[in-house]
Amino acid sequence: MNPGDRVRVERADQTYEGVLLPSTTEENLVVKLESGYNVGIDRGDASVDVLEADTYDVESAQDAAGESAIEFDDDLPTISLISTGGTIASTVDYRTGAVTAQFDAEDVLRAVPDLAGRANYRGRVVANILSENMTPDVWQDLAHAVREEIEAGADGVVVMHGTDTMQFTAAALAFMLDTPVPIVFTGSQRSADRPSSDNVMNAVCAVEAAKSDCSEVLVCMHADEADERCALHRGTRVRKNHTSRRDAFETVGAKPLGEVDYDSEEVQFRREYAERGETDLALREDLETDVSLVKFTPGTDPAMLDAAADRSEGVVIEGTGLGHVNTDWIETVEDLTDAGTTVVMTSQCLEGRVCDRVYDTGRDLLDAGVIEGEDLLPGTAKVKLMWVLANADDPTRAMREPLAGEIQSQSRPWT
Repeated sequence: MNPGDRVRVERADQTYEGVLLPSTTEENLVVKLESGYNVGIDRGDASVDVLEADTYDVESAQDAAGESAIEFDDDLPTISLISTGGTIASTVDYRTGAVTAQFDAEDVLRAVPDLAGRANYRGRVVANILSENMTPDVWQDLAHAVREEIEAGADGVVVMHGTDTMQFTAAALAFMLDTPVPIVFTGSQRSADRPSSDNVMNAVCAVEAAKSDCSEVLVCMHADEADERCALHRGTRVRKNHTSRRDAFETVGAKPLGEVDYDSEEVQFRREYAERGETDLALREDLETDVSLVKFTPGTDPAMLDAAADRSEGVVIEGTGLGHVNTDWIETVEDLTDAGTTVVMTSQCLEGRVCDRVYDTGRDLLDAGVIEGEDLLPGTAKVKLMWVLANADDPTRAMREPLAGEIQSQSRPWT
C-alpha cells in the first residue's frame, strides 16, 4: 500500500475507511476519513486492506506544496507574520492524536495560499507554545520582536497566537507599545486538518486589517458562524466567550471596532481609532509580574487575599455587581493597602462599570483604599496593573484613566 490508496483499517472493534496519507513515523498509519478528519493508528495493532490503489496522487501534491516561493513586489505593503504557536500554527501529532504547535511563519504561508499576492511577507518565530503556556516573559519578547519588525519597515504586523490567552497578550502589547502601524492578533478555534477550520479566513482577514489605517492592537476572529466576515476587536476590550465556536470572541460593552469582509476584502470601522502614522513607535516593556487576580464568590475566606498578598505588589479583585465583596473582606483589604499593596476592584458582570459609592460596602471599600476599576475587564485590569506598577508615577490615577482604549467613556451597550 502507498499514500493515496483508499484503505480499510481494522483495529480491535473499530473500522476506518479513507485515503492513506504520508506518515512521519514507520509505526503509525494516517488515514483521511470521509468526514475530512484525519486519524492516526498504531500500525502494529491494525490490519489493512487496500480497497482502491492510487485514488489520489498524494506524493505529487505534497511535493508541489513544498515548493512555494514568495516574490517581493514593490507595489505591495510589507506585513510581518510573527508566530507564537497555537492552533492556527499547529498540526496533528499522529503518535498521540493531539494537536501540537509545530509550524513557523513560513509554514503558515504555505498552508494558506490565499495570502499570496496580498502583501510582501516576513516571517518570524518568537515562541512555539500553546497559549496556556504563555508568560509575561514571552509578552516582552513579543513586544521587542514587533518593535524590531516595525523599525525594519513593516507596514503592519500579524501575530499568530493561541486563542485561549490571546486577549491577555493583546492587552499587554497595547499597554507596552505605542505603534504607528496596525498590530493584529489572530488565531484559529479549529485546526487546519478539520473541514470547519477557520484558519484561512482569519489569517486572510488579519492581513487585510494589518494593511488598514488603524494603528492599534486588534484581535481579528470570525464575526459569526458563517465564513463571510471577521470582527476587529480592540485588544483591551475583547474577551473569549465560548470554548469552541468560531465566533468565540466578543467586544465587551460595545460592538467590535470594525470588521473585514472576506470576499470583498473591505475593512470598515465603526468608531474613532488611532490612525496610521500619527503615533511614534515606542516600547515600555517593564512589567510588575507579582500581581494577582482574585475572584470573590459567596463563602470565600478572606484569607484568600492574604495568600495573594504574600507574593503580590498588586491585587485585582473580581467582585460582584458594582464592585462588592463580603464585609468580612474589608479589614483584610485595608491591611493590604496599608502595607503598600495596590488593590483594584472590578466586576464579574460583563457589562457596566464599578461604582463603590452607592452602597455601604462600596464606600467602606473605598475607605479601605480600593481603586475603582471603572469598566475594566478583570483580565485586562490585571495586565494593566502589571504595566502601571512598573511604569506609572501615580498607579491610582493611571488605573482610572484610559491608556489604550481599555476604559470606555460610557457603560452603554452597543455604542
